[in-house]
Amino acid sequence: MKGAISLEFRKAFESDANSIMSIINQAQGYFKKQGIDQWQDNYPNYETVYNDIANNYGYVLLKDNTIIGTVAVSFDGEKTYEYIYDGKWLSDGEYAVIHRMAIDSKYKRAGLASLIIENVEKICLEKDVYSIRIDTHKENLAMQKLLKKNGFKYCGIIYLEDGSERIAFEKNL
Repeated sequence: MKGAISLEFRKAFESDANSIMSIINQAQGYFKKQGIDQWQDNYPNYETVYNDIANNYGYVLLKDNTIIGTVAVSFDGEKTYEYIYDGKWLSDGEYAVIHRMAIDSKYKRAGLASLIIENVEKICLEKDVYSIRIDTHKENLAMQKLLKKNGFKYCGIIYLEDGSERIAFEKNL
């Protein structure tokens, strides 16, 4: 009988940055191939990942001590979420923001992104935060499907600082 697969979700360390970037580079390549204008133009880059780790936003999912997923979770609010168009947020209180979630391409469609969301929800509940917000590109149908599957509701449109339009979702815990 094979040994059980060991999965661990933890804060990212500086030493994880190259592995995180490798997964983000895979996602960037996937989006480019699909013609989705998300995560292009050198974003996110190594500096973004390093800042996530330095600000304690970075988390990783490991399988047998190898990083196979990454996410940034912030509890500091999101400037671009102050205004939402063609809709409204579900709540007005404190919220977590999920950014830069990606799974190693070898492990896609294995439910790992949902597992990351479950872990983020646990962190939120430990901090007495009962809302999670996230945005994505309107053409990123895989992320939209994931969000709906995990109980997120479409709330409207937000604009990034560079003026790019994103669709926004929220989940109340």
